[in-house]
Amino acid sequence: MDNIYIEYNFTVQPKEPATEILIAELGNVGFESFVENEEGVTAYIQKNEWSEAVLDDIFVLNSPEFTIEFTLKEVEQTNWNAEWEKNFSPIQVDNIVSVRAPFHENPNLPYDIVIEPKMSFGTGHHETTHMMLQHLIDLDLEGKKTLDMGCGTGILAIFAEMKGAQPIDAIDIDNWCYINSLENVQRNKCNQISVYEGDAALLSEKKYDVIIANINRNILLHDMQTYTNCLNNNGVLLLSGFYKEDIPIIDEEVSKYNLTQHKVIERNNWVAVKYVK
Repeated sequence: MDNIYIEYNFTVQPKEPATEILIAELGNVGFESFVENEEGVTAYIQKNEWSEAVLDDIFVLNSPEFTIEFTLKEVEQTNWNAEWEKNFSPIQVDNIVSVRAPFHENPNLPYDIVIEPKMSFGTGHHETTHMMLQHLIDLDLEGKKTLDMGCGTGILAIFAEMKGAQPIDAIDIDNWCYINSLENVQRNKCNQISVYEGDAALLSEKKYDVIIANINRNILLHDMQTYTNCLNNNGVLLLSGFYKEDIPIIDEEVSKYNLTQHKVIERNNWVAVKYVK
């Protein structure tokens, strides 16, 4: 039986930066999928995670700077395919990597990632995924043992393999993301990626040259020691899922484990930061 989701359709005025703030706050209370559109954003939360009070702590809804209205309805998980085909358009990152659906034409860039995200997060459209792809473009990943933590659709693990990383672990705590990553790994003919369902508890005794973690700030801070314990000397830690003003907090935590900041990419106040051990 398919999971039942609650779909919220938010109309946001002005759209930026309110939509980014809204998505971040919704992600912190259990919403797991987002589709941006011209009016605002459609957000999904599993019905068994939902309550009538779920929006009580979404501060941007009460901001005098924005007008945000919403409607909600129940949807079945299988309805996602039609939703995402309707709203998803292909993207290109730095004219080097394309991210598209199976039904889009291949633009013949050096790297082509085919993603069907369904209920998972990570199509390349969100600023954080886009910036992580930019970081990975710049890295020499040949033969590097890599972790994609909170893998969503598996997009970053897939791109890492395309750039020569091996072996690769992709981990997500959400069952639907786990299943979707398996599908996308197969769709892109990857054979170096192992997908696991779980959290940072799976990382004991593991070692990596590159760790990618595009999650949210609180989870990053909570699991930072685990990530850094798993990182080899001279290893690279790529972090995103937080705002520019959060960098000092992340920097302070990372510095406890002998990592130093090397590069920051910013996009609409979201950031992706490269650290080296």
